[in-house]
Amino acid sequence: MVARRLGQPVLLGYIVAGAMIGPHTPGLSTDRDRVIVLANLGVAFLMFALGLEFSLEELMRVRRIALLGGISQIILTIGLGIGAGLVIGWSIQASILLGAAFAISSSIVAIKLLAGRGEIESAHGRIALGVGVIQDLSVVPMLALLPLLSGVHEDLASSLVRSIGISVLALAAVIVVGTRLVPRVLFLLARSGSRELFLMAVVVIALGTGLASQQAGLSFALGAFLAGIVVAESEFEGQVLAQIIPLRDLFASVFFVAVGMMVDPPFLLAHIGIVLLMVIVLVVGKLLVTTLAMMLAGVEARTAALVGAILAQMGEFSFVLAGLGVTWGIITGDQYGLMLSVALASILISSPLVAAAPGVLNRLAPWLPLTADQRRAIGTSGIYVYKPDVIVCGYGRVGAELVQILKQAGFSSVVVDINPAVVRDVRAAGGHAIYGDAGMEPVLVRAGVVHARILALAIPDLVSASEAVRVVRRLNPKTQVIALAESSSAVRALEHGGVNQVVQPEFEVSLGFGRQVLRWLGVPAADARTLVADERDGFYALEHAKSVRRARRTTRQDEATTAGAIATLAEQA
Repeated sequence: MVARRLGQPVLLGYIVAGAMIGPHTPGLSTDRDRVIVLANLGVAFLMFALGLEFSLEELMRVRRIALLGGISQIILTIGLGIGAGLVIGWSIQASILLGAAFAISSSIVAIKLLAGRGEIESAHGRIALGVGVIQDLSVVPMLALLPLLSGVHEDLASSLVRSIGISVLALAAVIVVGTRLVPRVLFLLARSGSRELFLMAVVVIALGTGLASQQAGLSFALGAFLAGIVVAESEFEGQVLAQIIPLRDLFASVFFVAVGMMVDPPFLLAHIGIVLLMVIVLVVGKLLVTTLAMMLAGVEARTAALVGAILAQMGEFSFVLAGLGVTWGIITGDQYGLMLSVALASILISSPLVAAAPGVLNRLAPWLPLTADQRRAIGTSGIYVYKPDVIVCGYGRVGAELVQILKQAGFSSVVVDINPAVVRDVRAAGGHAIYGDAGMEPVLVRAGVVHARILALAIPDLVSASEAVRVVRRLNPKTQVIALAESSSAVRALEHGGVNQVVQPEFEVSLGFGRQVLRWLGVPAADARTLVADERDGFYALEHAKSVRRARRTTRQDEATTAGAIATLAEQA
C-alpha cells in the first residue's frame, strides 16, 4: 500500500516487505522455507495463467523471432557475463557460470510488469514472453554442463544428451497427452455442474504438470506454463482463467516476498561498489545485447528496445544456477552473495526502467532505424476476442430464440454459457460460443464485451448477472444491458445495478394472458394494449416508461378532444 501511495509498483512493496521479515534484518523474522513453498505455488499459477492467455497459436506466431532472437541473446549475454567475471578477477569457470546466470531473465517479473501496464498482448510483450520460454528451456543444458565447470568430466556427453532427450520427450508428452486428455476431463467435470470440482481439477493440472516437468529434468514453472497452453486450446480457457486469477494474484505476491527475504543489507553495504558496477554492466549490457539480438531476428528497433528493457534483469533460475554453483564448488560463498545481490538489484530496477523506456525511445525515435516492413513482420494482433453486436449470456429457451432472431436480422452474436454441451452444440452449428460464468471478467473479455453494443443476460443467476453488469459498466459503459429477473426483488436489484431494461418472464406471460382475456371480453385491441402497457410500466417502475405512459395518456386525451370537436362541427353543419 505504501509503494502504491508513493507511485511505485506494488512489486517493489512486496520485495521490501520480504526484506523486512527476512533473516538478514533485525526484528520480525519468518521461516523462509515455508514462504518458498507458497512462492512456488505462485510461480506455478502465474505461469499457468500466462499459458492460458498466451496460446500455442501466439507462440507459433513469434517462433522465428523467439528462436533466433532468444538463442542470439543467450549467447551474447553469456559472453557479456564471462567478460565481466574475468575483469573482476573470477576464474574462467566462475565467469561462465556468471554469464549463464546473466542470460536468464525473470519470466515472473516480466509477466507482472507487462500485466501491470496492460501490455501482455502487445508486440513487445509477446516477443519478450516467447524469448522467456527459450531462456527457460536453455536452463536444461546449462544444468547439464555444471559438472564440466566443476572439473567432473566423467560421462559428460552422455549426461548432456540424456538430459536434452528427456526434456524433448517430456515436452512432447505434455503437449500430445494434454491436448487429448485435458479437454475431455474438463468437459466431464463441467457437465457435473460443480464449480469446486472444476477448480480442483484446474489446480491439479497446473501443479501436477509442473511437478511432472520438474521430475523429467525441466523446470516446475515451465511445466505449469505448458499446461496453460494445453488448456488454452480447449473451449474452457475463459472459465479456467477466471477461476485461477485469484490464486495467481495471491501466491504470486508471496513469490516476490520470498525474493525480498534473500536481501542481505550488511553484504550489500560491504560490497556496494562492486555490486553497483555489476548491476550497471548487467542492466545496460543486457538491454543493448537483447535489443541487438532482436534486431538481428528482424524486429524493428523500437520494439526490440522495449523487449530489451523488459528482459534486462536476472531471473529466479539464476538463483538456482548460483546455488548449484556453490554446491559443485564452482563459486565461493562471497561470489554467490554477489550474484544474488546483483540479481535482486536488477529486479528492483526493472519497473522504473520499463516505465521510462517508452518516453526515452519516443525522444530517440527520429534517430532509430524504423521500417514499415519490420513493423508488419511483428504483427499487431493480440489474443483473439470476438467483436459481436450482442453477447447472449445463457442459451436456454430465451437465449436460443434471441440468437435465432439476431441471426435472421443479420446481427452477430456470441453465446456465453456454463454448460459445455451447449457450447459445443452452438459451435457445431456454426455459431460463436464461450464456456464460462457470465459474471467473470475474463470470460466477458474473451466474448468481446469491449466491442459489444448489447449485453443480453438470459440467465437466472442474480449474482452472476449483477457481476456481469458491474464488469460491462467498467469496460464498456455505452453497452445497453437487458436482463431476465426471477422476482420483483431481482428486478429492483438489477435496475439499481445499472441494467437498462429488465424483463420478468412470469409477469410478461401474465400480461400476454391478460391481453387475450380482455380481447375475448370485448375490449378494443388498442385499449387492451394500453392497459397492458400501463401495467408493465407500473411493475418495472422505470422513469422512461413513466414518461412514455404519460405521453400515451396525453395522446389519448388529445385524440378524444379532437374527435369531440369533429363531432360538434358535423352536427353544426
